This record gives sequence, structure tokens and C-alpha cells, in this order.
Amino acid sequence: MSGCDYVLHIASPIHLQLPKDENEMIVPAVEGTLRVLKAARNAGVKRVVMTSNFGAVGYSHKDPSKLITEENWTDPNEKGLSAYNKSKVLAERAAWDFIDREGGALELAVVNPMGIFGPSLGPDLSSGFELLRKMLDGSMKAIPNLTLGIVDVRDVADLHIRAMTHPEANGQRFLALAGGALSLPEIAELLKEKMPEVTRKMSARKAPDWLIRFAGWFNPQARAIAPMLGVNRNASNQKARTMLGWQPRTNEEAILATVECLVKYGAIEIN
Repeated sequence: MSGCDYVLHIASPIHLQLPKDENEMIVPAVEGTLRVLKAARNAGVKRVVMTSNFGAVGYSHKDPSKLITEENWTDPNEKGLSAYNKSKVLAERAAWDFIDREGGALELAVVNPMGIFGPSLGPDLSSGFELLRKMLDGSMKAIPNLTLGIVDVRDVADLHIRAMTHPEANGQRFLALAGGALSLPEIAELLKEKMPEVTRKMSARKAPDWLIRFAGWFNPQARAIAPMLGVNRNASNQKARTMLGWQPRTNEEAILATVECLVKYGAIEIN
């Protein structure tokens, strides 16, 4: 980091299936974040931008009539909170505590994305791609009524740069979402309309919430999805728009770009 003005800390462990021990995610997320901040402070870096996520913001707020903003925090002891989201809230809390206690002149800004979709740089595809792949290749036998806040990866990158360079971004969190939310059944309908050639294997059945929760006792993938059922996705991107001039793409653009990449890299077949 010597000679660097800015550091972006964007990596944290994530697995589509739950780990046997939640500390497999939590410990490297927290300790890795503190190592980055200590090294940045010691090297005289001006500002660190940390990638947190919506799991650190909105998973304790179930009422859809309440608008979620950067002022909100997820309770890490929230019942049913996934190991990944627990790791993110604890890592972000640790980051702000470090800055307050021993950060010195080091500045911190945090980006909190919702579900990241959009184009991939290569065939090594993220967990968001995996969710859509399982829906499209028919391995998801019924589509859960899972609601997603969505943001295009290109807009997440843009927001990181803005948070890195904008004077007012110091000490701020920024929710990254296109605006509004889409459920998996709504995504299915979008793809049937815009890219029907990729939806021929997709299940037409919808899975009720109770079935997903029940299946979670036996199925690791259902167990990973279950905590996301009923989560309030009514969140605001106003702060990033007004303070940083951020203008994200639509939910639909992000989803279609994702599926185009699934086809491009052979993750799903067109019949």
C-alpha cells in the first residue's frame, strides 16, 4: 500500500451453501478487514472504501412500509441470519470501530450493495449467477417467492470510485440498488418475455414460503434461501444519487446482462 492514496477492500468469503461452522466466514471477514485497515493506516493511505452489503443494513427490518436507509443496521443476533450476512455486519462494525478508536487520519467509506448482477468478466461466475442458472436449467424444481433488491455490477464499481474520490464520502455508507425490487417469479416472467429461448427448462411452479422453510431442514440450498424470505427490500438509493451523483441502471438491464453472460460462457444451454 506504500504510495497509495486509496485502497478498495472488496473481498469476503461467500459460499452458496452454508458452512458447517459460521466462523469459516465470520473470522476471515472481520480479521481480514482489520488487517487491511491497519496496513492502510500504517502506509499513510488517505481513504479505504469497503464493500459491505445490504445484509449489514436491512435484515432486522421486516415491515415493508418502512423505508430502509444507511442509518439502519442489521442486528448480528437476528434469528435466522445467514453466516455470510452475519460476517458482513460484524466486519463493517469492526471497521467503523477501528476508525473511531485507532484509525488516525485514515478515512473510511462503505458501499452496501443489494443483489449484484450484470455482466461477468469471465467464466468464473458469482453466487448471483448460480441462483439464476439453477432457475433456468430446471434444477430449481419450483421458484420461491424470493424478493431481491438488485444492482448492476458496473454500477457497484462506479459507486466505489465515487466513494473513493468524493470529498463528502468520508465517514459515509452508501446503499447500492437500482431502485425497487424484483421477485424470482417476476424475473422468470421478464426472461420469458425478453429471452424465451433460455426459459424452456425453467419450472412453471411457484414454491410457497412454508415449503422452502420446511425443505431447509433437509436441503442446504433451501436452508440458505430461507432467511431471505420475508425480508423487507424497501430500501433507498437516494443518498448515493444526491451526494455522489450516482445513476444506476435498471433492475431489468442487470438481470438480462446476467443471463446473456450465462449463455456466453456456456453455463446454460439454448435449446
